[in-house]
Amino acid sequence: MASLTVENYVKSIYQICAGQQGAPALTGQLAAALNVLPGTVTSMLKTLSESNLAVYLPYEGVSLTAAGNVLALRVLRRHRLIELFLVRTLDLSWDEVHEEAEHMEHAVSDWLVDRIDQQLGYPPFDPHGDPIPRADGTLPAAETRSLAECAAGERFRLVRVSDQSSEFLRYLTASGLSLGAEGVVVANRSEASVVSIQVGSEVMSLAHEAAARLQVEAGPA
Repeated sequence: MASLTVENYVKSIYQICAGQQGAPALTGQLAAALNVLPGTVTSMLKTLSESNLAVYLPYEGVSLTAAGNVLALRVLRRHRLIELFLVRTLDLSWDEVHEEAEHMEHAVSDWLVDRIDQQLGYPPFDPHGDPIPRADGTLPAAETRSLAECAAGERFRLVRVSDQSSEFLRYLTASGLSLGAEGVVVANRSEASVVSIQVGSEVMSLAHEAAARLQVEAGPA
């Protein structure tokens, strides 16, 4: 079995690469994501390369091998199903489950995760809208784009939040921006880095940086 540290590294590499269209993850990005020193990352990446879980090229970055990709998806499957289980069965809010799942994802067996999946009805997405890898390693398809890319007049439905920090999720909840929220873009002012939206009767302005962390699909006309 892979160690907790190995699982955390391959998961972070997968997520960083996925967020930048497959480009290799850089040492500094991993150090920030895992809250460790760059030197520690470099040492671990060499270990992952020797274990055939990753391909690491100094000064160029790291990407996962086929074996590393399989392991990363297994860890993500555990994490996202645990998050949904905590929301549905213990009534935890979406800003409470990420840290709990971080601890639990390394302790549960794949057998138990499969039973959780069955009990929940084989859900395709977790409480933050992230796709839950299936038992065979495939991912449900989702056509989305960031709210920051939407033009004035476009209607949208919020389907995924890429920033799962408790502070940001609580801000969204207070603003009425939970998953499934529908609205319209009032204005997208790139010169001011602000996106104004209307959800229900409420009009609010989001910084482009915040809007970029919200993935949406076309809303009803």
